[in-house]
Amino acid sequence: MSMNKNIARLAVTAGLTAALSFGGVMAPVTMAFAGGVPTVAQSGDVTIKDSTYTDTTFKGIQIFKAKVTQDQKDSAWNGPKTVSDIEWASDSVRDAVTGAFTDDDSTKPSGNDAQEWAEWIKKKTKAEYTSGTDASTKLDAGTTLDKIAKALEKATTAEGTNGWRTGTDGKFSSLDAGYWLFVTASVGETANATAGNTDTFTSPIFAVVGGSDENLTPKKQVPTVTKAVKDDAKGGTFGSFKKPNMAADSQMDQYVDYQLIGTVAGNINSYGTYKYAFTDKLPNSMTPKFKDGGTTPDVKVMIGDTVVASGYNAKYEDNTLTVDFPDLKKCGAEGKTAIALNGDSKVTVEYKAKLDSTKIFESGTIKTEFNGLVGKAQKNTVKLTYSNNPHTTDGTGTTVEHPAYDYTYGIDVTKVGSDDEGKGLEGVEFTLQEQDDTNNFIKADGTKTKDNEQAKLKTDASGKINVVGLDEGTYVLTEVKPAPGYNNSHSAGITFTITRGTLPADDTTVVNPGCTLATGTNENLVKVAQTNTEAADGKVHLTVTDQKGTGLPLTGLNGVTFTWIAGGAVLCIGVAHLIRSRKQAEESEQE
Repeated sequence: MSMNKNIARLAVTAGLTAALSFGGVMAPVTMAFAGGVPTVAQSGDVTIKDSTYTDTTFKGIQIFKAKVTQDQKDSAWNGPKTVSDIEWASDSVRDAVTGAFTDDDSTKPSGNDAQEWAEWIKKKTKAEYTSGTDASTKLDAGTTLDKIAKALEKATTAEGTNGWRTGTDGKFSSLDAGYWLFVTASVGETANATAGNTDTFTSPIFAVVGGSDENLTPKKQVPTVTKAVKDDAKGGTFGSFKKPNMAADSQMDQYVDYQLIGTVAGNINSYGTYKYAFTDKLPNSMTPKFKDGGTTPDVKVMIGDTVVASGYNAKYEDNTLTVDFPDLKKCGAEGKTAIALNGDSKVTVEYKAKLDSTKIFESGTIKTEFNGLVGKAQKNTVKLTYSNNPHTTDGTGTTVEHPAYDYTYGIDVTKVGSDDEGKGLEGVEFTLQEQDDTNNFIKADGTKTKDNEQAKLKTDASGKINVVGLDEGTYVLTEVKPAPGYNNSHSAGITFTITRGTLPADDTTVVNPGCTLATGTNENLVKVAQTNTEAADGKVHLTVTDQKGTGLPLTGLNGVTFTWIAGGAVLCIGVAHLIRSRKQAEESEQE
């Protein structure tokens, strides 16, 4: 009779182990004892290996005491484990586990017998995971094992008592044999952690301890984020998640496309509520595009390939764009259709932002704080905040900031005359246009207008004009009014192309763009300064020369002089004749 009872208990506990170990994860336990002597283990060691986040700590909680039997040969444990004689590890554990289930659950055991509860847990878990479990299984929120783990994490049992242990290095030595739960005690931000992101809590791990060592791996995936900017050159893209395009250039007031992509916790199914938020910091020089001229940022949000229509809030304050998801798991598509999430899901936010001339200039003059704007990266950064504990709505982690950069350029033109190329000509007027946009003229601040009078660029006392806020591309600089005494040598326009080369992925290096002149340009009259001879100021430097005006040749000067003399003589004779005629007339009247 006693033997039959023990066999029955072994059958129950073997099935329990198969269903529950490692969070319902373990190869089926068998009764085979070949290859060694069946031996009852009194204790066992557990290692939870996390080589990235080495300062994350774990907590072990014994749920059931049990006899754990495993083959032993030459003092080495091998083969499958079996458990028997199951008992509660402590009264506090018993109360936490049994109290995790409501009284109206008619299927649960009516008493507190550990054996009955073990069998009930096994049966419930088997029904919840009909396709079975394996070493990669991450518990779904609200399932039987998840409820047990959540209740035990909240229980107020003192550390070091009743089977509660904390492993600061992920190692647990000489644990009493039985059935254990392992959870994250606290997360870390180790210096060598992947990109410095805050760690997340593992999905609960259940394991049979005793006999051979248990080497466990946390069941999680720490979220990461990237930021990309789309190159506006032909065929430009955001790049990929693993290799985002981090730098592009733009013209003043030209909207540039940005993309944020975040991953989620690998065990997101273990979370009842999953908070998630992108915090995107724009530089003082930039402004995002708003919806319908309002104050709400115009963003496109997707989970995978599905556009998200509800479940998030977007706002822009203090140069910061925030896209916040109170619960990512409640996001909906059009028609409020729920969007499925898993550990491989990615969340994407796309928006546009521009170098804002209204922020950069005041009364047509660049503000002092933006004097270093041209050629220097305008740095944008994003960080991701995410839920990191499946069993609380308060715990959050953050990623480090990830940047993207926008560049803009300028031109510095010096106007000189052919008679003195060391002296600038003041008051010469030009217009500047993009070659493919002949309907608009570019002003000194890089903005566009259709009014060519408003866009005229006039050289100063040094003979210079400066234009900032230009993108790479081909431009036409046309002289419309030369200096007095000089010919307009460039009324047909000077065509040149600004080229950027390779942009550095940092915000400290000032980039001088390259410049090439159109074929056929008279390079005696238009010169491009070599980059290595100029200070790095983000500008193309051009010297434009006008030919000095000349007098026309005069070949008839002597004849002209004679004509004047002859004319004078004729005039004198005429006047004398007139006087004499009048005198004779007067004498006749007197007679």
